This record gives sequence, C-alpha cells and structure tokens, in this order.
Amino acid sequence: MKIADLITWFEAWANPAWCESWDNCGWQIEPGVLQEKTRVLVCLTPTLAVIEEAIALNANLIFAHHPLIFTPLKSLRTGEAIAEMVRLAFTHNIGIYTAHTNFDQVQDGTADVLAQILELKEVSPIVPTQAGLGYGRVGLLEPFLTLQELLTAIKTRLAPPNLIFSPTADLQQTISRVAVLGGSGASYISDVAKTGAQVYLTSDCKFHQFQESRDRNLILIDAGHYATERPACDRLVQKFQSLNLNWVQLSQKDEDFRQFFA
Repeated sequence: MKIADLITWFEAWANPAWCESWDNCGWQIEPGVLQEKTRVLVCLTPTLAVIEEAIALNANLIFAHHPLIFTPLKSLRTGEAIAEMVRLAFTHNIGIYTAHTNFDQVQDGTADVLAQILELKEVSPIVPTQAGLGYGRVGLLEPFLTLQELLTAIKTRLAPPNLIFSPTADLQQTISRVAVLGGSGASYISDVAKTGAQVYLTSDCKFHQFQESRDRNLILIDAGHYATERPACDRLVQKFQSLNLNWVQLSQKDEDFRQFFA
C-alpha cells in the first residue's frame, strides 16, 4: 500500500476536518513520500528521539497522535528541536502526519480504547459531536467494582507511573458508572457530572479541578497523559497491520516526559 492510500483510508475513518479550530491535524511534514510504499512508525508524540528511531528503522512515515506544530512557527533555527526534526525529515525523506482531536472522537480512538480496557458496557460519548461519536466515553462496569478494585485495575492495565485520585473516606464504595477521556480532560468535568458517572478517569488535572470534582460528588482519577493515550497508538498499529502494510511498528522511543521520585 502506498502512503497516499493509507492516508485516504485513515481520513475516511477520522476526518481531519473534525479537528478543533485550535488543533493542527493532518500533514505536518510531507517531503514527497505519497507514492512510496508504506513503512510506518506510530507514536504518541513526535520527538527527535522518534525521528532518529524512524531513520534507524528506514521508516518513511511517522504517524503521531500529538501534532509536531501546534501554532504557526515564526522561525526555524539551528539548535531548536522542531528545526532539527524538519531538517532530518527532509534529509531522510520521512513524512510526519498527525491525528489528534479527530482521532479522539472516533470509534476505536483514544476514548474508546480506554473504555474497552476498563471493559465498560453500554458506552456513549460524554460530549457527542456527531452520530455515535464524540469526546470521552461513559459506561457501566459489569460486574461492579469497589473503588479500590477499580484503582488496582487501572494501575495494572495502564501501568501509569503514578495515580492521583480525589480524597475519599471509603475505598470500598461500589462503583458502577465510569467516564473516561484520554489526555487532558479536566475541562470536561462539568459534562461528566451530568452523565451520572461516579468516577472520571483522565489526566493533566490541577489542584482546583480535584476540588471541583469533589464538590460535584465525582471521583477524579488522573493516570497521566502518556498512560491514557499510548494504548490508542497500539490499537492504531493493530488497525494498520490489518491493512497489510509493507511495514508498521509502534515506537519504542515515545516518552512520558515525567518521572516520579519514590
């Protein structure tokens, strides 16, 4: 399959026109690889380490969730990470393509994968955007779990370096309805509260957002940006493999960008 055909297939599933106005979905760098046979490295975040990995693996496309370029660049200068990535991409003929908020909304996108990992049933979007699609997912746990069991399941299945959750006096309380949103989902707390969810799993939450959740009787769990979105990259690799691409692999150089001192 040619790269152009892969992108056509993907955009029929997760249209870049669905991305938010502040977002930057689609081609970040296209150095003339559209007619080449696909050798795809999938990653969460395009970084220098990832592009060096792509060079070593002879990949010709980096397919990322996070955009390389969020805002218009004013300059490209030696010593800057983005400038070096652009130089390497053109030198080694490697395209960089991003699927961000469009990928968040679709079936088997970032939110759906989280819901599937927690085995939620009767799932629906937290904020619908179009028929059957939208941001986040909310559904039922079957069987119900205690909060302690749910936290253990999240720790086991997502392997986050740390878990932060709302203060609670009863880790044995029964949890039946859970909302999930991969990445930075704190702005959706009020929407989640309207769904009747008891627990909201997301990331990048601030001090007062935990306060807001407590005041809304919502248990907020922050498992970290990387842990809540990286599984969707693995799912994307599986989807690409089903297309019989020439070569596709999940990056081993993706970074969490955070360490926790024990």
